[in-house]
Amino acid sequence: MATFKLAVMAGDGIGKETVPEALKVLEAAAKKYGGFELRPTELPWNSDYYEKHGRMMPEDGIQQLRAFDAILFGAVGDKRVPEHVSVAQTILAMRRGLDQWANIRPGRLMPGAPCPLKDKEPGQIDFVVVRENTEGEYADVGGNLFANTPHEVAVQSAVFTRRGTERILRYGFELARKRKAQGAGKGQLVSVSKQNAQRHGQVFWHRVFEEVREEYPDIESRFLYIDAACMDMVRKPETFDVLVSSNLFGDILTDLAGAIVGGLGIAPSANLNPDKAAPSMFEPVHGSAPDIAGKGIANPFGSVMAAAMMLDFLGQDQAAQGMVRAVESVLSDAKAPKTPDFGGKAKTREVGDEIARRV
Repeated sequence: MATFKLAVMAGDGIGKETVPEALKVLEAAAKKYGGFELRPTELPWNSDYYEKHGRMMPEDGIQQLRAFDAILFGAVGDKRVPEHVSVAQTILAMRRGLDQWANIRPGRLMPGAPCPLKDKEPGQIDFVVVRENTEGEYADVGGNLFANTPHEVAVQSAVFTRRGTERILRYGFELARKRKAQGAGKGQLVSVSKQNAQRHGQVFWHRVFEEVREEYPDIESRFLYIDAACMDMVRKPETFDVLVSSNLFGDILTDLAGAIVGGLGIAPSANLNPDKAAPSMFEPVHGSAPDIAGKGIANPFGSVMAAAMMLDFLGQDQAAQGMVRAVESVLSDAKAPKTPDFGGKAKTREVGDEIARRV
């Protein structure tokens, strides 16, 4: 039996409420499908930890995480800690320190999920955004001069390397090929860029795309400017299969994707080290949501779906699919308990219990 050591970082806000439900469903899947065992270790690295120690995780936190097979993460965000500090010392630190260079976010409209777009039905929208996750516009390169004076200057540099750009584009092409073979995709890829306005980094990105696409003649590929891609994601999302983009553009696209397939409460995310040289991290997209934190009404769907992505990455695809089917069953059942964001009156715990039961 395979045993997976799981680092659990619930973090702040509703992460503390949704991650336990994901663990509950994971336990149900392990019991139902067998063949693997999860050994979770809870790590209290969050804003409470920051108040005591002046940092979001220990100095050797990244090294400690290397001992695990995967990381299940909730959210960070608390008024006690500046947001750029909490994010930099947790999410960004893990992405860079563990070389989680591929951020994968599916955009699939499931039965029962609300869609704000007109005449879009479940099954029509099914794409994946592949986002470069360790460099680009979120590279921590820059600085300030003459701070807090009328002459203050802030410089933030985007960094694109050939290694980083090639590997994320190849990952996207390989995913498009895999989805086509599985009957889940069209065998198409869109590179999202802005080389008409950013003539260094984005021109480089597009040039590398033109080179890599030659290696995949079986995949229909094209490019779209980021503004056009956002427009088409609203106008005709059913035309997309796999989209690949830089760090910032991927962040924009995936939040928009979440909005059109049911909202951020249902959206999962995977931060992958595809080579498995270090653990990958799986998280919902919803953030800490301080306005509802502590009320017990947070939607656990995103955390459960992120946990399913984790199982799939660990090679437990049958159990992962079982978790997804359970979520879909709850979503599509008008009588099933749902949290207020989906029109129900249920508590987070009640929805988690129901998903686990249906697994």
